[in-house]
Amino acid sequence: MKPITEQLEIIRRGCSELLLEDELERQLALSRPLRIKAGFDPTAPDLHLGHTVLLNKMRHFQDLGHHALFLIGDFTGMIGDPSGKNATRPALSREQVIENAKSYQNQVFRILKPEQTEVVFNSTWMDKLGAADLIKLAATHTVARMLERDDFGKRYRGNKPIAIHEFLYPLIQGYDSVALKADIELGGTDQKFNLLMGRELQKHFNQPPQCVITMPLLEGLDGINKMSKSAGNYIGITESPAEMFGKLMSTSDELMWRYIELLSFEPIRIVQQWQGEVKQGRNPRDIKAIFAQEIVARFHSERDAEAALADFEARFKRGALPDHMLEKLLYAEKGGLPIAQLLKQAGLTASTTEALRLIEQGGVKLNGEKVCDKTIKLSSGQTVIVQVGKRKFAKVTVSERLLSEI
Repeated sequence: MKPITEQLEIIRRGCSELLLEDELERQLALSRPLRIKAGFDPTAPDLHLGHTVLLNKMRHFQDLGHHALFLIGDFTGMIGDPSGKNATRPALSREQVIENAKSYQNQVFRILKPEQTEVVFNSTWMDKLGAADLIKLAATHTVARMLERDDFGKRYRGNKPIAIHEFLYPLIQGYDSVALKADIELGGTDQKFNLLMGRELQKHFNQPPQCVITMPLLEGLDGINKMSKSAGNYIGITESPAEMFGKLMSTSDELMWRYIELLSFEPIRIVQQWQGEVKQGRNPRDIKAIFAQEIVARFHSERDAEAALADFEARFKRGALPDHMLEKLLYAEKGGLPIAQLLKQAGLTASTTEALRLIEQGGVKLNGEKVCDKTIKLSSGQTVIVQVGKRKFAKVTVSERLLSEI
C-alpha cells in the first residue's frame, strides 16, 4: 500500500468533510484493507454523474487496496429516505426495489473493481431483526435527538407531518454499519446525520466507530441546482457517447474544474498542470475535450470516446464555433421555454416572428443540429449552443424561475 500521507492526499480530494482524520490515520496505519461502505437506495433505475461522486471515491479507496461495500438499501428503500425532503417520501414496493437494484448492479461496475467489491443488501440482516430488536434499536435515541436533523427540525417547526417510520431510517442506516463492521462510510453532505448515527450505534454495540467522509452534491449542467433527472440538468451514465460528450463540452469553464475535481481519475498533479496551462493562455476547451473523452471512455470505450470527439469537432469546431461566445441564463415556466422565445430573449433575433421565419428557412441550429420543429421547448436545466445563420452564436442555459424572482 502507498504511504499514509499519499493515501490521505487521494482520500481528501473533493471531500466536503472527513471525520475524524486522526482516527482515519490510525486505521490506515493498520496496513490492512479497510471496509468502505456506501449505501444506495434503489429509488431510481438509472444513475447519472451526480451519483458517481460517491462511487469515484470508493474507487479511489480500491486503488489504494481497500475493500468496497456497495450497500443496496432494499429494506430501507421500502421506507423511503427523508433526507433533504420537506414531506414524507413515498415508499417503493418490493418489486420496484428488486428491479431497480438489478439496474444498479449492472451499472456500478463501470467504475468499481468487481474483485474488490462486495454487493450487499440490508434486507439480509433487517429481515431477521424481529420487532423486539427493532424497538430496542429505537430506544437508543430520543425524539429530541432526531429533531436535531435539519430536515426533521424544519418540518416540525413548520407544522409539517413527520411519520414515525421516518425516524427509523437513520437508525437502520446506522445499524447497517454495525452489521457490516464498516471502517469508513461515505455519503453526501445531506447524509451527515445518518452517517454519524452509524458511529454512535457502533459504539453502542462495542465496535470501533467508523470514520465518516461526506462528499459534495454535484451541480447539474445549469451550474446552480443539484444534478437530478427531475431538474433535467443531468448527464446519465447510459447516455450515448455523443450526447454525453456534447453535454460535458457545454459546461461553463468554472463548472468544468468542479467536474474534473469530483469526476476525473487523473492525478492531482495533472489537474494542477492543466490549471497552470489555462492561466498561461491555453484554451479551456482543450481541457474539456480531454476530460469529456475520459468520461465517455469510462462508461463506453476508448473507441467511442475518439468517435465522440471527432463527431463534436466535425459539427462544431469545423463549423467555425467561436472561442468566445455570448452566454445567457434564461428562465422557463414549468412547461419549458419555446424556441422562438429563447432566440428573442437571447438577443439572436429581434422578435419571435423573425425567429419563426429563420427556423422555417433552416437557419437555426441547436448543438449543431438544424431545428425543424417550431414548437419545441427547452426545459429547465438544459444548456445548449444556439446558432442563427453563420455568425450568431450563444451558449444558453435554461433555468426554472424561483417564486422569489417573480
